[in-house]
Amino acid sequence: MDWIWLLSYLALGAITGVFAGLLGVGGGGIMVPVLTMMFAAQGFNPEHKVHLALGTSMAAIVPTAIASARAHHLRGGVVWPAVRGLAPGVLLGTFAATFVASFLSGIPLAIFFAVFMSAVALYMMIGKPPHADRILPGPVGLGAVGSGIGGVSALVAIGGGSLTVPFLVWCNVPMARAVGTSAAVGLPIAAAGAAGYIVNGWGLSGLPSHTLGFVVWPAVLAMALMSFITAPLGARLAHRLPVATLKRVFAVVMVLLAVKMLHGVLVG
Repeated sequence: MDWIWLLSYLALGAITGVFAGLLGVGGGGIMVPVLTMMFAAQGFNPEHKVHLALGTSMAAIVPTAIASARAHHLRGGVVWPAVRGLAPGVLLGTFAATFVASFLSGIPLAIFFAVFMSAVALYMMIGKPPHADRILPGPVGLGAVGSGIGGVSALVAIGGGSLTVPFLVWCNVPMARAVGTSAAVGLPIAAAGAAGYIVNGWGLSGLPSHTLGFVVWPAVLAMALMSFITAPLGARLAHRLPVATLKRVFAVVMVLLAVKMLHGVLVG
């Protein structure tokens, strides 16, 4: 691998680690559009570049989620009953949705990514405050919500934060704790998603070297190394920034990522 791409993967991992800890988004929302453009620049098969970005991002999120969740846990920022309730549905929904993603071309996936991210950003910016008496649902309700979060997360290769954070805030979980809980939920999403993309890309022709299914391992290792280091920095910021500021940052990042993803697939 050219050293310039290795340095690029390291830089991308450092940046996504900070945002993973800060916003509980796992980092996939940043990695997918950037990796799509990087893979295109390296001459990867256009038919597979988005799928490779999705699978590689999912695999790289695993250590990022571990570092981010641990940092939030040490600050009392993880609602573990919610994590336990969401996890079974998340695992099932994520793994199943990777099979759907494998049959879609890059353009539909990119459009879905952009529309989804923009809708989440709009909700976080102008969404009405939740009713004061609203609380988290029981195990069955959390399992159903987890399936939906996992399914959407697999299609856009995010750690689930773009759905988990708004859902928890809607249930009156404080923003900082919603971010921390989302970081923990991102671990089963990433693990199931990475496994699914490996299975669905297994044995396909036209994939670049050093891949396992739809996962490019040199990129995973480089990004994971840096994100594991920088995720705790973002977690510290999440517990210091005002709620309104955190929501604005979350929304702006989502919109920028949506635009970047569409540009990378439709133009670049």
